Amino acid sequence: MVQANLRLLENLLPQAKPSPARQPSFPWSSPNKIALELPSMRLRNFSVAAEAPATLICAPYALHGATVADFAPGHSVIERLIQNGLARIFVTEWRSATPQMRYTGIDNYLADLNVAVDELGAPVDLIGLCQGGWLALVYAARFPTKVRRLVLVGAPIDIAAAKSSLSNFAADVPLRTFHELVRLGQGIVHGQQMLSLWGMSHGPNEAEATLQTGAITEVAPREELVERFRLWNAETVNLPGSFFLEVVEWLFKENRIAEGRFVALGQVIDLSKLTAPICLLAGSDDEVVSVDQLFAVSRLVGTASEHLMKITEACGHLSLFLGAEVLGRSWPRIARFLVSDLNETRRDSGWEDRSGVGSRSIRKSVG
Repeated sequence: MVQANLRLLENLLPQAKPSPARQPSFPWSSPNKIALELPSMRLRNFSVAAEAPATLICAPYALHGATVADFAPGHSVIERLIQNGLARIFVTEWRSATPQMRYTGIDNYLADLNVAVDELGAPVDLIGLCQGGWLALVYAARFPTKVRRLVLVGAPIDIAAAKSSLSNFAADVPLRTFHELVRLGQGIVHGQQMLSLWGMSHGPNEAEATLQTGAITEVAPREELVERFRLWNAETVNLPGSFFLEVVEWLFKENRIAEGRFVALGQVIDLSKLTAPICLLAGSDDEVVSVDQLFAVSRLVGTASEHLMKITEACGHLSLFLGAEVLGRSWPRIARFLVSDLNETRRDSGWEDRSGVGSRSIRKSVG
Protein backbone atom coordinates (compact mmCIF):
# COMPACT_ATOMS: atom_id res chain seq x y z
CA MET A 1 0.00 0.00 0.00
CA VAL A 2 2.84 2.38 0.86
CA GLN A 3 4.55 1.76 -2.47
CA ALA A 4 1.31 2.12 -4.39
CA ASN A 5 0.60 5.48 -2.75
CA LEU A 6 4.11 6.69 -3.48
CA ARG A 7 3.94 5.64 -7.13
CA LEU A 8 0.55 7.34 -7.50
CA LEU A 9 1.82 10.61 -6.06
CA GLU A 10 5.07 10.49 -8.01
CA ASN A 11 3.14 9.97 -11.25
CA LEU A 12 0.96 12.94 -10.39
CA LEU A 13 3.67 15.42 -9.43
CA PRO A 14 4.95 16.25 -12.94
CA GLN A 15 1.41 17.27 -13.91
CA ALA A 16 1.11 19.82 -11.09
CA LYS A 17 1.34 22.93 -13.25
CA PRO A 18 -0.08 26.32 -12.29
CA SER A 19 -3.59 26.96 -13.57
CA PRO A 20 -5.39 30.28 -13.83
CA ALA A 21 -6.79 31.28 -10.45
CA ARG A 22 -10.57 31.37 -10.34
CA GLN A 23 -13.09 31.28 -7.55
CA PRO A 24 -15.72 28.51 -7.37
CA SER A 25 -18.85 29.21 -9.40
CA PHE A 26 -21.10 26.27 -8.45
CA PRO A 27 -24.46 27.88 -7.57
CA TRP A 28 -25.76 27.97 -4.02
CA SER A 29 -29.14 26.35 -3.45
CA SER A 30 -30.49 28.74 -0.79
CA PRO A 31 -30.84 32.54 -1.00
CA ASN A 32 -27.91 34.37 0.56
CA LYS A 33 -25.83 37.51 0.45
CA ILE A 34 -22.23 38.35 1.23
CA ALA A 35 -21.99 39.78 4.73
CA LEU A 36 -18.23 40.32 4.89
CA GLU A 37 -15.19 40.12 2.62
CA LEU A 38 -11.96 38.97 4.28
CA PRO A 39 -8.58 37.95 2.83
CA SER A 40 -9.27 34.23 3.26
CA MET A 41 -13.06 34.08 2.95
CA ARG A 42 -16.40 35.48 2.03
CA LEU A 43 -18.82 35.33 4.94
CA ARG A 44 -22.19 34.38 3.47
CA ASN A 45 -25.46 35.22 5.21
CA PHE A 46 -28.37 32.78 4.85
CA SER A 47 -30.44 34.30 7.65
CA VAL A 48 -34.22 34.45 7.55
CA ALA A 49 -34.48 36.77 10.59
CA ALA A 50 -32.39 39.64 11.88
CA GLU A 51 -32.79 39.01 15.60
CA ALA A 52 -31.67 35.55 16.63
CA PRO A 53 -28.54 33.80 17.93
CA ALA A 54 -25.91 33.43 15.22
CA THR A 55 -24.95 30.02 13.87
CA LEU A 56 -21.69 29.94 11.93
CA ILE A 57 -20.87 26.98 9.69
CA CYS A 58 -17.13 26.51 9.29
CA ALA A 59 -16.99 24.90 5.86
CA PRO A 60 -14.27 22.48 4.77
CA TYR A 61 -11.15 23.83 3.11
CA ALA A 62 -9.62 20.80 1.47
CA LEU A 63 -10.85 19.78 -1.97
CA HIS A 64 -14.34 21.13 -2.65
CA GLY A 65 -15.98 24.45 -1.92
CA ALA A 66 -18.35 25.55 0.82
CA THR A 67 -21.41 24.61 -1.27
CA VAL A 68 -21.13 21.17 0.35
CA ALA A 69 -23.30 22.81 3.04
CA ASP A 70 -25.98 23.85 0.53
CA PHE A 71 -25.87 21.44 -2.38
CA ALA A 72 -29.51 21.26 -3.54
CA PRO A 73 -33.07 21.32 -2.18
CA GLY A 74 -33.46 18.31 0.05
CA HIS A 75 -29.69 17.93 0.21
CA SER A 76 -28.71 21.05 2.13
CA VAL A 77 -27.50 21.41 5.71
CA ILE A 78 -28.50 25.07 5.65
CA GLU A 79 -32.01 24.34 4.40
CA ARG A 80 -32.52 21.68 7.06
CA LEU A 81 -31.32 23.92 9.89
CA ILE A 82 -33.63 26.74 8.80
CA GLN A 83 -36.56 24.32 8.57
CA ASN A 84 -35.85 23.29 12.15
CA GLY A 85 -35.82 26.70 13.76
CA LEU A 86 -32.43 28.30 13.20
CA ALA A 87 -32.92 31.79 11.81
CA ARG A 88 -29.44 33.41 11.57
CA ILE A 89 -27.05 31.17 9.65
CA PHE A 90 -23.70 32.15 8.16
CA VAL A 91 -21.10 30.15 6.21
CA THR A 92 -17.38 30.62 5.72
CA GLU A 93 -16.73 30.44 1.99
CA TRP A 94 -12.97 29.97 1.92
CA ARG A 95 -11.31 31.50 -1.11
CA SER A 96 -9.52 29.33 -3.63
CA ALA A 97 -5.83 30.17 -3.20
CA THR A 98 -4.10 32.55 -5.58
CA PRO A 99 -0.31 32.87 -5.96
CA GLN A 100 -0.45 35.84 -3.57
CA MET A 101 -1.87 33.53 -0.89
CA ARG A 102 0.83 30.85 -1.11
CA TYR A 103 2.31 31.72 2.31
CA THR A 104 -1.07 31.87 4.07
CA GLY A 105 -1.10 29.52 7.06
CA ILE A 106 -3.54 28.11 9.60
CA ASP A 107 -3.19 31.15 11.88
CA ASN A 108 -4.39 33.41 9.06
CA TYR A 109 -7.59 31.38 8.74
CA LEU A 110 -8.12 31.35 12.50
CA ALA A 111 -7.64 35.13 12.59
CA ASP A 112 -10.23 35.71 9.86
CA LEU A 113 -12.60 33.27 11.56
CA ASN A 114 -12.21 35.35 14.71
CA VAL A 115 -13.08 38.52 12.80
CA ALA A 116 -16.19 36.83 11.42
CA VAL A 117 -17.31 35.75 14.90
CA ASP A 118 -16.82 39.27 16.23
CA GLU A 119 -18.82 40.63 13.31
CA LEU A 120 -21.73 38.31 14.15
CA GLY A 121 -21.53 38.97 17.86
CA ALA A 122 -20.02 36.40 20.22
CA PRO A 123 -20.82 33.91 21.49
CA VAL A 124 -21.93 32.01 18.39
CA ASP A 125 -22.94 28.43 17.76
CA LEU A 126 -20.17 26.94 15.63
CA ILE A 127 -20.62 24.00 13.23
CA GLY A 128 -17.48 22.49 11.70
CA LEU A 129 -17.83 20.26 8.64
CA CYS A 130 -15.07 17.79 7.73
CA GLN A 131 -11.75 19.70 7.63
CA GLY A 132 -13.62 22.74 8.90
CA GLY A 133 -14.28 20.67 12.02
CA TRP A 134 -10.75 20.61 13.38
CA LEU A 135 -10.46 24.33 12.61
CA ALA A 136 -13.69 24.99 14.52
CA LEU A 137 -12.50 22.90 17.47
CA VAL A 138 -9.16 24.70 17.62
CA TYR A 139 -10.94 28.06 17.41
CA ALA A 140 -13.35 27.12 20.21
CA ALA A 141 -10.44 26.07 22.42
CA ARG A 142 -8.49 29.22 21.60
CA PHE A 143 -11.48 31.53 22.24
CA PRO A 144 -13.78 29.53 24.55
CA THR A 145 -15.91 32.52 25.54
CA LYS A 146 -16.81 33.16 21.90
CA VAL A 147 -18.42 29.77 21.23
CA ARG A 148 -21.71 28.91 22.92
CA ARG A 149 -22.15 25.42 21.46
CA LEU A 150 -20.05 23.35 19.08
CA VAL A 151 -21.03 20.79 16.44
CA LEU A 152 -18.39 18.69 14.65
CA VAL A 153 -19.34 16.52 11.67
CA GLY A 154 -16.99 14.03 10.00
CA ALA A 155 -13.94 15.85 11.36
CA PRO A 156 -10.48 14.27 11.90
CA ILE A 157 -9.36 15.16 15.43
CA ASP A 158 -7.31 12.32 16.91
CA ILE A 159 -5.50 10.66 14.03
CA ALA A 160 -4.02 7.99 16.31
CA ALA A 161 -7.42 6.86 17.60
CA ALA A 162 -8.11 4.74 14.50
CA LYS A 163 -7.15 4.37 10.86
CA SER A 164 -8.81 5.82 7.78
CA SER A 165 -7.86 5.97 4.13
CA LEU A 166 -6.91 9.63 4.47
CA SER A 167 -4.77 9.22 7.59
CA ASN A 168 -3.13 6.11 6.10
CA PHE A 169 -2.24 8.03 2.96
CA ALA A 170 -0.81 10.95 4.94
CA ALA A 171 1.25 8.56 7.06
CA ASP A 172 2.56 6.51 4.12
CA VAL A 173 3.76 9.37 1.93
CA PRO A 174 7.00 11.06 3.09
CA LEU A 175 6.69 14.72 4.03
CA ARG A 176 9.29 15.64 1.42
CA THR A 177 6.92 14.40 -1.28
CA PHE A 178 4.22 16.81 -0.12
CA HIS A 179 6.81 19.60 -0.14
CA GLU A 180 7.64 18.64 -3.72
CA LEU A 181 3.97 18.85 -4.65
CA VAL A 182 3.88 22.41 -3.29
CA ARG A 183 7.12 23.33 -5.05
CA LEU A 184 5.90 22.10 -8.42
CA GLY A 185 2.69 24.05 -7.93
CA GLN A 186 4.76 27.19 -7.28
CA GLY A 187 3.48 27.46 -3.72
CA ILE A 188 -0.08 26.34 -4.47
CA VAL A 189 -1.71 22.91 -4.15
CA HIS A 190 -4.02 22.73 -7.13
CA GLY A 191 -7.41 21.20 -6.50
CA GLN A 192 -7.63 19.45 -9.87
CA GLN A 193 -4.40 17.57 -9.17
CA MET A 194 -5.64 16.62 -5.70
CA LEU A 195 -8.94 15.48 -7.20
CA SER A 196 -7.02 13.16 -9.53
CA LEU A 197 -4.95 11.95 -6.59
CA TRP A 198 -7.59 11.66 -3.89
CA GLY A 199 -10.98 11.89 -5.57
CA MET A 200 -13.28 8.93 -4.97
CA SER A 201 -15.15 7.18 -7.76
CA HIS A 202 -18.49 8.93 -8.18
CA GLY A 203 -20.38 7.26 -10.99
CA PRO A 204 -24.19 7.46 -11.15
CA ASN A 205 -24.64 4.64 -8.63
CA GLU A 206 -22.11 6.11 -6.20
CA ALA A 207 -23.64 9.58 -6.55
CA GLU A 208 -27.13 8.25 -5.83
CA ALA A 209 -25.83 6.35 -2.82
CA THR A 210 -24.07 9.47 -1.53
CA LEU A 211 -27.13 11.65 -2.03
CA GLN A 212 -29.45 8.90 -0.70
CA THR A 213 -31.98 9.36 -3.49
CA GLY A 214 -33.98 6.21 -2.74
CA ALA A 215 -37.15 8.15 -1.99
CA ILE A 216 -37.14 9.75 -5.46
CA THR A 217 -39.13 7.46 -7.75
CA GLU A 218 -39.02 9.49 -10.98
CA VAL A 219 -36.03 9.06 -13.26
CA ALA A 220 -35.60 12.68 -14.40
CA PRO A 221 -35.14 14.26 -10.93
CA ARG A 222 -32.63 11.54 -10.00
CA GLU A 223 -30.65 12.16 -13.17
CA GLU A 224 -30.68 15.91 -12.52
CA LEU A 225 -29.28 15.37 -9.04
CA VAL A 226 -26.57 13.03 -10.32
CA GLU A 227 -25.56 15.57 -12.97
CA ARG A 228 -25.52 18.35 -10.38
CA PHE A 229 -23.32 16.18 -8.19
CA ARG A 230 -20.97 15.55 -11.12
CA LEU A 231 -20.60 19.30 -11.66
CA TRP A 232 -20.10 19.93 -7.94
CA ASN A 233 -17.49 17.20 -7.60
CA ALA A 234 -15.54 18.48 -10.62
CA GLU A 235 -15.17 21.98 -9.15
CA THR A 236 -12.28 22.17 -6.71
CA VAL A 237 -10.44 24.81 -4.70
CA ASN A 238 -6.71 25.47 -4.59
CA LEU A 239 -4.90 25.56 -1.25
CA PRO A 240 -1.98 27.72 -0.11
CA GLY A 241 1.16 25.63 0.13
CA SER A 242 1.92 26.81 3.66
CA PHE A 243 -1.56 25.92 4.92
CA PHE A 244 -1.47 22.53 3.19
CA LEU A 245 1.91 21.57 4.64
CA GLU A 246 0.93 22.69 8.14
CA VAL A 247 -2.20 20.52 7.98
CA VAL A 248 -0.27 17.50 6.70
CA GLU A 249 2.53 17.80 9.23
CA TRP A 250 0.83 19.17 12.33
CA LEU A 251 -2.48 17.29 12.12
CA PHE A 252 -1.93 14.11 10.17
CA LYS A 253 1.70 13.28 10.83
CA GLU A 254 2.22 14.71 14.34
CA ASN A 255 -1.36 14.62 15.70
CA ARG A 256 -0.74 17.86 17.59
CA ILE A 257 -4.38 18.66 18.37
CA ALA A 258 -5.05 15.43 20.24
CA GLU A 259 -1.62 15.44 21.91
CA GLY A 260 -1.96 18.98 23.25
CA ARG A 261 0.88 20.43 21.17
CA PHE A 262 -1.06 22.55 18.68
CA VAL A 263 -0.22 26.26 18.82
CA ALA A 264 -2.98 28.59 17.58
CA LEU A 265 -2.38 32.32 17.36
CA GLY A 266 0.51 32.13 19.84
CA GLN A 267 -1.19 29.89 22.42
CA VAL A 268 -0.92 26.15 23.00
CA ILE A 269 -4.40 24.67 22.71
CA ASP A 270 -5.65 22.80 25.78
CA LEU A 271 -8.85 20.97 24.84
CA SER A 272 -9.51 20.03 28.47
CA LYS A 273 -10.35 23.68 29.15
CA LEU A 274 -13.12 23.64 26.54
CA THR A 275 -16.43 23.14 28.39
CA ALA A 276 -19.04 24.19 25.81
CA PRO A 277 -21.81 21.69 24.95
CA ILE A 278 -20.70 19.59 21.98
CA CYS A 279 -22.50 17.43 19.41
CA LEU A 280 -20.53 14.95 17.27
CA LEU A 281 -21.87 13.35 14.08
CA ALA A 282 -19.87 10.57 12.41
CA GLY A 283 -20.42 8.05 9.62
CA SER A 284 -19.73 4.41 10.41
CA ASP A 285 -18.87 3.81 6.73
CA ASP A 286 -16.87 7.02 6.39
CA GLU A 287 -13.89 6.31 4.15
CA VAL A 288 -12.17 9.60 4.98
CA VAL A 289 -12.60 10.07 8.75
CA SER A 290 -13.17 7.12 11.07
CA VAL A 291 -15.73 7.33 13.87
CA ASP A 292 -13.07 7.06 16.59
CA GLN A 293 -10.99 9.87 15.08
CA LEU A 294 -13.94 12.19 15.77
CA PHE A 295 -15.42 10.65 18.91
CA ALA A 296 -12.04 10.96 20.64
CA VAL A 297 -13.16 14.54 21.25
CA SER A 298 -15.34 13.28 24.11
CA ARG A 299 -12.27 12.25 26.18
CA LEU A 300 -10.12 15.24 25.18
CA VAL A 301 -12.44 18.14 26.08
CA GLY A 302 -13.65 19.34 29.47
CA THR A 303 -17.32 19.29 28.48
CA ALA A 304 -19.56 17.59 31.03
CA SER A 305 -20.82 14.21 29.82
CA GLU A 306 -24.46 15.30 30.06
CA HIS A 307 -23.72 18.11 27.61
CA LEU A 308 -21.95 15.93 25.04
CA MET A 309 -23.96 14.16 22.33
CA LYS A 310 -22.61 11.57 19.88
CA ILE A 311 -24.54 10.47 16.79
CA THR A 312 -23.52 7.75 14.35
CA GLU A 313 -25.04 7.34 10.90
CA ALA A 314 -24.39 4.23 8.77
CA CYS A 315 -23.18 6.21 5.77
CA GLY A 316 -20.10 7.43 3.93
CA HIS A 317 -18.33 10.75 4.35
CA LEU A 318 -20.20 13.01 1.93
CA SER A 319 -23.59 11.62 2.93
CA LEU A 320 -23.11 13.32 6.31
CA PHE A 321 -23.63 16.66 4.51
CA LEU A 322 -25.46 15.68 1.30
CA GLY A 323 -27.50 12.58 2.11
CA ALA A 324 -31.27 13.10 2.18
CA GLU A 325 -31.78 10.48 4.89
CA VAL A 326 -29.04 11.83 7.17
CA LEU A 327 -30.29 15.37 6.69
CA GLY A 328 -33.81 14.31 7.53
CA ARG A 329 -32.85 12.27 10.57
CA SER A 330 -29.74 13.58 12.35
CA TRP A 331 -29.67 17.25 11.37
CA PRO A 332 -33.06 18.09 12.96
CA ARG A 333 -31.62 16.69 16.20
CA ILE A 334 -28.54 18.84 15.76
CA ALA A 335 -30.84 21.84 15.31
CA ARG A 336 -32.68 20.94 18.52
CA PHE A 337 -29.33 20.56 20.28
CA LEU A 338 -28.54 24.15 19.29
CA VAL A 339 -31.88 25.74 20.15
CA SER A 340 -32.76 23.78 23.32
CA ASP A 341 -31.82 24.75 26.84
CA LEU A 342 -29.23 22.63 28.63
CA ASN A 343 -31.83 20.65 30.60
CA GLU A 344 -33.54 19.59 27.36
CA THR A 345 -30.15 18.69 25.86
CA ARG A 346 -29.40 16.58 28.93
CA ARG A 347 -32.66 14.67 28.64
CA ASP A 348 -32.19 14.04 24.91
CA SER A 349 -28.53 13.00 25.06
CA GLY A 350 -29.05 9.70 26.83
CA TRP A 351 -31.43 7.81 24.58
CA GLU A 352 -30.52 5.33 21.90
CA ASP A 353 -32.45 4.62 18.70
CA ARG A 354 -31.43 1.64 16.60
CA SER A 355 -34.53 1.42 14.45
CA GLY A 356 -32.99 3.42 11.62
CA VAL A 357 -34.12 3.30 8.02
CA GLY A 358 -33.23 0.13 6.18
CA SER A 359 -29.71 -0.79 7.30
CA ARG A 360 -29.05 2.69 8.66
CA SER A 361 -29.36 3.64 12.30
CA ILE A 362 -28.60 6.38 14.76
CA ARG A 363 -26.72 5.80 17.98
CA LYS A 364 -26.53 8.35 20.74
CA SER A 365 -24.46 8.11 23.86
CA VAL A 366 -23.01 10.37 26.47
CA GLY A 367 -19.44 10.69 27.67
